[in-house]
Amino acid sequence: MYFLGFTWNPDDTLFTLGVLQIKYYNLSWIVAFALGWYIMKKIFLNEKKSLEQLDSLFIYTVLATMLGARLGHVIFYDWPYYKNHLVEILLPIKERAGSTLFGIINGYEFTGFTGLASHGAAIGIIIGMYLLSRKYKDLKMLWVLDRVVITVAIGAFFVRLGNFFNSEINGKITDENFAFATKFVRDSDDMPAASALQITKEQTVNAAYAALENNPKFADYFSAIPFRHPAQLYEGVAYIFVFLILYYLYWKTDKKNQPGFLFGLFLVLLWTIRFFVEFVKKSQGGFEESLGLLSTGQWLSIPFILVGFYFMFRRKSVTAR
Repeated sequence: MYFLGFTWNPDDTLFTLGVLQIKYYNLSWIVAFALGWYIMKKIFLNEKKSLEQLDSLFIYTVLATMLGARLGHVIFYDWPYYKNHLVEILLPIKERAGSTLFGIINGYEFTGFTGLASHGAAIGIIIGMYLLSRKYKDLKMLWVLDRVVITVAIGAFFVRLGNFFNSEINGKITDENFAFATKFVRDSDDMPAASALQITKEQTVNAAYAALENNPKFADYFSAIPFRHPAQLYEGVAYIFVFLILYYLYWKTDKKNQPGFLFGLFLVLLWTIRFFVEFVKKSQGGFEESLGLLSTGQWLSIPFILVGFYFMFRRKSVTAR
C-alpha cells in the first residue's frame, strides 16, 4: 500500500494587531455569521419582511448561538473544570501560570472563543427565535426556524473548518495509508504545547511545533504522533449537502409553507451526520463514561433527531400564515 496521509501543523493565528490576535477559528465564525446574514436578507426580501426585523434576527442569532454554544460546552462537557474557573465561562481567556493578558493581567492568556458545543448552540438558537417571535408578532417561531436553519447549516461547515485549523475535535487514530489520514502535530493529547516546548527548548509554541516537524533531531518524537481521521472535515463537508438540500427545498418547492418541515429536516439530517461521525471522532469527554455505549455527542443528538421527525410529519397539510 502507498502512503497517503499528510501532516497538518498550521499556526492557529492568521495575523496579530498589537495585542489582539485574529485566529482562523474566530474568523470562521465571522464568515459564518456574515454569510448567514446575506442569505437571510435574500429570504426576507423574497417574502417582503422588514429589514429592521432582519437586524434584530441577526443580533438574536449571534447572541443565542454564542451563549448557547459556550454554556453547552461548560455544562455538557467540562463542568468539573469550570465550576472552579467561573470567570472563564463567558470570557475568551484561560488561566495559565506565567502568562499575561494584554500585558496587564497576570496569570491569564487570550484564547479566543474556544470550547463551544454545537448542541448548546442549537438549544440557544431555538430559545433565541422564541424570544424574537415574542417581540415581533408577525414573525412566527416556526417560520423563523424554517428559514434560519438554512444559514445554520452552511455556518456549521465554517465552524468545523475552524476546528480543523485549530487541530481540535480530531478523529480517532487510523492507519497512515488511509486516504484521509492526518497527522495533527498540534493535537492536545498527542503533543500538548507544553510538551513541544519542553522537548524542543524553543521559546514559542509555533517555533516548537515547527522544530518538531522539520528538525531531524526530533524525528522520533514527530514519528510517534499518530495519524487520525480528520473528523471535522467529514462533518463539515456533509453539512454543505445539508445546506444545499434545505436551500433547494426553500427556493424550488413549497416545503417552506409547511411550518416546521425544514426545521425538522435540518434536525434529522444534521444530527444524524453528527451521530455517525462520532464513531470516528476522538472522545470529547462529558457524561459518556457514566452512560456508556455511546459518546456524549451521540446521546445529545438522539433527542434532536426525534424532535426533527416530529416536526417533519406532524401537520403536513397546514400552511404558513
